[in-house]
Amino acid sequence: MKLEGTYRRSIQRTADGRGALILDQRKLPWTVEWVELRTAEQAAIAIRDMWTRGAPLIGATAAYGLALALAEDPDGLDAAHAMLLATRPTAVNLRWALDAVADAVRALPAEERAEAAFAKADAICDEDVALCRAIGEHGLALLRDLHARHPDRPVNILTHCNAGWLATVDYGTATAPIYLAHEAGIPVHVWVDETRPRNQGALLTAFELAGHGVPHTVIADNAGGLLMMRGQVDAVIVGTDRVTANGDVCNKIGTYLKALAAHDSGVPFYVALPYTTFDPHTLSGADVPIEERDPGELTSLSDGEASVRVTRSQAYNPAFDVTPARLVTGYITESGVKDRIG
Repeated sequence: MKLEGTYRRSIQRTADGRGALILDQRKLPWTVEWVELRTAEQAAIAIRDMWTRGAPLIGATAAYGLALALAEDPDGLDAAHAMLLATRPTAVNLRWALDAVADAVRALPAEERAEAAFAKADAICDEDVALCRAIGEHGLALLRDLHARHPDRPVNILTHCNAGWLATVDYGTATAPIYLAHEAGIPVHVWVDETRPRNQGALLTAFELAGHGVPHTVIADNAGGLLMMRGQVDAVIVGTDRVTANGDVCNKIGTYLKALAAHDSGVPFYVALPYTTFDPHTLSGADVPIEERDPGELTSLSDGEASVRVTRSQAYNPAFDVTPARLVTGYITESGVKDRIG
């Protein structure tokens, strides 16, 4: 997608082919800074400390991290796999990508492992772009239909957190239909949840929508219910870090409340995901490990450099919640829009 007027992917190999280049998302939107990852340890830090984030992009970064580990030690596959897997417990793409690289190289001679791992990481990135493009095309049909019902005004979409190209390799999941609709001349407007406590909506989703010229408005997380009640939201589209076998959706904290408000207001609630985010081995959302992050993310506000404390009280900071399948209108996947998953 567009970054400072130029089409870029969110992750790519370095010019010499022996590293990965990512955006330091902690500094967006104020500073655009690319960071070179040269070791598996650097990739692990980037994932754990959220220099890079979003389920598909975490997977891609981990894939390159494993390749970097094998370039340093071709026999270090299992140790590097375990280290990278431990960085974030909730997003299923992380394990999927690490297993895909490991499966591609395990039977190879040591001297061939690193190059094969880099090739597999490249393929994972290319596939993610194709998957998100397909998600966008299927979601575009939904937006066309919504616009046909109200041709005199823009289609109003509400989204939560960041499920855009900054969370994938390109296009995004929840944002892919929005970008394709905008490019097709369908008027769209996005209500962007700020998404406390890390403000991925206000900082990242708004940044990338602005870069692509998509009309949008940032709102407080708790404003969405009122907008839905007033009829100012035509659909909610969110991404997800994991969808379980029964269709439960694990996504950024606050997603469940949006689904409840949408259900009560008769607003369709869609979840956009590639097959890599579906977890058929976990029966329901109750079985998903919910990451608990540093309470300091909640007790302080930061612009990436300066930090201001907003409370001295104890804080609890779960990063995700679970939306039951019964609240999901449809799942926008690379193979179509489905009312059931699996």
